Amino acid sequence: MKVEAVKVRRLYIEVATQIESQIRSGNIKPGERLPSERDLAVRFEVSRPTIREAMIALEIAGLVEIRTGSGIYALPLNELDAGQLDDVPGPFEVLEARLLVEPEAVSLAAARINKEQLAVLENALRIMEDTKSSEKAKEQADELFHCTIATATDNSALESYVKWLWGLRNQSVLSSTFHQRVRDLGVHPYVDEHRKILNALKLRDPSRARNAMHAHISNAIEQDMDVLQLDGRS
Repeated sequence: MKVEAVKVRRLYIEVATQIESQIRSGNIKPGERLPSERDLAVRFEVSRPTIREAMIALEIAGLVEIRTGSGIYALPLNELDAGQLDDVPGPFEVLEARLLVEPEAVSLAAARINKEQLAVLENALRIMEDTKSSEKAKEQADELFHCTIATATDNSALESYVKWLWGLRNQSVLSSTFHQRVRDLGVHPYVDEHRKILNALKLRDPSRARNAMHAHISNAIEQDMDVLQLDGRS
């Protein structure tokens, strides 16, 4: 008996694959504007972040053009179309996972962090604060800040998981494109929120550290949702 392996696919991949099929079959014509983000979310019965991830995946594949504030438009097919969407966690999935994990990690780190690690965090924060720092340097400092906290938990499982999530953000073409689009729209690392996290760690206050991290990542999700409007319709 010949069978194909059963594979659980990510929601945004399912959405993108269906829209890709419509484009390739000609049901969606080149230059045609796709339905609004809200309409697509209702039709597919998924969240709006899932639609945003799907659209960015299709843009990377060369199948649509996202005109921020205007809409999503199908592009003419050509031989350079990728035709294959990478099956990796989407950027909002990564942010949601970080929201669940990093507040607890920093709570644990508050009781275990050492002076050398606090110094690393302070230096990373100085780079993020420095107006002369390049965007790349600030991004690297942001990652170092969060991964150093994960290391300070003295829990190798937590450390590996947090670093894996940051690796997805940097190595996945989808997440890299997403975050670059967000940066181009003026969103940068939140220095004040990082300072609150660091102050809580210096005080060895697990509850305060947890709350500060939760607020930081929650705000990042909300800010990304606000600025990354794929079309001009609500």
